[in-house]
Amino acid sequence: MGERVARRDVAVITGGGPGVMEAANKGAALAGGKSVGLGIELPHEQGINEWVNLGMTFRYFFVRKTMFMKYSQGIIVCPGGFGTLDETFEALTLVQTHKVARIPIALYDTAYWQGLLDWINGTVRDRGLISPLDPSRVTITDDVDEAVAVATSQIG
Repeated sequence: MGERVARRDVAVITGGGPGVMEAANKGAALAGGKSVGLGIELPHEQGINEWVNLGMTFRYFFVRKTMFMKYSQGIIVCPGGFGTLDETFEALTLVQTHKVARIPIALYDTAYWQGLLDWINGTVRDRGLISPLDPSRVTITDDVDEAVAVATSQIG
């Protein structure tokens, strides 16, 4: 991975959980940046990870998604379950319908995302359910530096 420079005027915002979210929060915290975790109250969740500088926990997904979208200028989506898919499609829908400004979105891990993108580019687009432009709203990559470059491409 290439060397990255921490910026004091931006933050990393994650769901505040373990795994890749914790890694992102840890990277931001160790670089001296802001590390935000937006957790969700669930029976099986472990709470906010230790690397979060500013943590908030939400009862409802729609409130958490609103906070993600209000404060995000770029998004990197890593493999995940229904919650990840829900948040990804929410972001895409808000951009598609011009409810928010165009936000660059990188889907990390081609092997994970390619089947979904093939279905969207085939079945969904071929039936006229989305615009031919819509699939171009995301970049799919296996390169961490490319994912970061995409997500930060509109930060001034």
